[in-house]
Amino acid sequence: MKAAYPASDQLSQLNCTQRALKIARHSPCVICDGSCSALRPPLDVDVVLDQQFTNESSLGDLGQYGSDADDDDSDLPYLQTCACGHDVRDHNADEFELEPAEFARRTRVAIRLDELLHDAGKLLDFHYSDEDIVSLRRQMRIPVSLVSPRIRTVSSPEQQPSSPVSSILSDPPQPSNKRRRISISSLSDADDDDDDDEEDRPLAARMALKTSTRTEKSTRPPASKRSGKSRGKATHKAHTAPASLLPPSETEKAQMHVVVNGVNGHVNGVKVEDVMDQSQLSRLAAGVTVDTGANAPAGPPGRTEKIAVTEMRRGVIQITPVQNDSQPRSFVILAGLKTLFQKQLPNMPREYIARLVFDSNSRGLAIIKRGYKVVGGICFRPFPHRGFAEIVFFATASADQEKGYGGMLMDHFKAHIKSAYPGMMHFLTYADNYAVGYFEKQGFSRDITLDRSVWAAYIKDYEGGTIMQCTMLNKVDYLDKPNILAQQQEAVMTKIRQMSKSHIVYPGLPQFQPGEPEGVTVDPKDVPGESGWTLKMAVEDVRPAPRNADTYYLEHILKELQEHPQAWAFLQPVKAEEVPDYYDVITNPMDFSTMEHKLETNQYSSIEDFVVDAQLVFDNCKTYNPEHTIYHRNAIKVEKFWKDQLLQEFKRDG
Repeated sequence: MKAAYPASDQLSQLNCTQRALKIARHSPCVICDGSCSALRPPLDVDVVLDQQFTNESSLGDLGQYGSDADDDDSDLPYLQTCACGHDVRDHNADEFELEPAEFARRTRVAIRLDELLHDAGKLLDFHYSDEDIVSLRRQMRIPVSLVSPRIRTVSSPEQQPSSPVSSILSDPPQPSNKRRRISISSLSDADDDDDDDEEDRPLAARMALKTSTRTEKSTRPPASKRSGKSRGKATHKAHTAPASLLPPSETEKAQMHVVVNGVNGHVNGVKVEDVMDQSQLSRLAAGVTVDTGANAPAGPPGRTEKIAVTEMRRGVIQITPVQNDSQPRSFVILAGLKTLFQKQLPNMPREYIARLVFDSNSRGLAIIKRGYKVVGGICFRPFPHRGFAEIVFFATASADQEKGYGGMLMDHFKAHIKSAYPGMMHFLTYADNYAVGYFEKQGFSRDITLDRSVWAAYIKDYEGGTIMQCTMLNKVDYLDKPNILAQQQEAVMTKIRQMSKSHIVYPGLPQFQPGEPEGVTVDPKDVPGESGWTLKMAVEDVRPAPRNADTYYLEHILKELQEHPQAWAFLQPVKAEEVPDYYDVITNPMDFSTMEHKLETNQYSSIEDFVVDAQLVFDNCKTYNPEHTIYHRNAIKVEKFWKDQLLQEFKRDG
């Protein structure tokens, strides 16, 4: 039996069925619970490329010469079923469960993966994988927020459908359906059963079982042959003392009744807390960990060194600047940067990445490992005469992202800019939606304080990106950032210790000491060390007013509008000193900050009122500004984006 697979790498030439098949090939099955990592054809199915690719030949169209009927694959159905028994939709490729943007993004990633397979000559090898393919397949993970609330029924009677968000949070616990593990080692079958039973035991029971098992193994003789596991109920035989044993003496009785600290005669492992002195109490009250032992550390425990710092110190990796200076070493590193960016940024056209990386006006900073292997890099375009630089591409290899390469690369980038371009203190970049959080941690902000006339005509606008800015400080040595932060932390903790009185410990209230009469009441004001608590604090309702679902929805829509790249002119009210005749023409002004204030103060009684204000923003802009101006064009773009968001939300709500 034969089935077709789409060979085209052009998004415009693929229909929805072909796109879903490409996505499913590189996505795990949602029903198999991790056992099926991607779509694989059944054993009795032979997969061939569709005619869209096979008819391409250097000899032209060969169909005019005829073909055997058995070899004609033009009418073959596309592969729809996996070897696990589930279809394409079960491999995170259902276009109705994914947002259109997410479905298109996954299609582009799948096309890039197929290009890598085609380059390796493994396009029809569904079991082939390498480091690059595994790294890129991580981008096929499904975001939980994009899953629709529709639940598909599962054909297996043993597996119950879970909620669309998380079965751990909202669904009742389901009994686990374990499959018997097959082992080819020399262990007996009883050991396999013990492993299965062990997973159902609590952690404390498992630790006790392991301790007793180790003791039993150290005392029992080795078994002479393999045996099965006995599942009968354990019986305990009572042992009586022999008649010849004399009764214990008085001294032995006293020793038998001695209370031992612990269980079954074993010493308790809990350490008795020592008495702390005044300085240790002060450090503990200030939030600093203290140790009352003899080897107490002088300060807070140091942070564990990141892997990136360790590798840099040992010489495993190094960070080097690079540019297109026609040197062989530079070409090797630039080629590695190009390959890295193409793999980690699949939404960017490959030719566009290559053109910018090899541009003589571009500069780069690369992390090279064991020679010239590029595992991270940044491509930027400096504008020294304007005082800023544009970060064009920034990426690290997926396998090394948890080692701290990204933060270390950004610190070295800032230090490199300060040394190579002393007057350049600002960075601008269009951050992908998945990278906004990273750039915020590195000191970038969505608030653009750099005057627009400085950068507007020098950097390229990107659809779907968020423009962010970072401004460096002259006094900061970014390569010594950990020590600077440690000094700041110690200064803050020292100030807290000087101002805090929480380390003062008062004796217990005498009214509640043993032997005192019961039913005594104490005025909170008479308690030593009381910090001003009053009964009014307990009865006052400090909780904010409840907010309905419409308010959260409107906040989300307004945030999307404020973060739009072309919405910079609508964020704040128009200043009369900059545009003197604006308020003569526009009698009812509106902007996004005013809408945000009205939303926070609950001035919108319905969604319709919010829609009216949002439309007023765009109408005012188009009324005052001519059609050829950038303000008028941006108003049309943002208005279209806003209406598309409303339409998608209405479709989702039904």
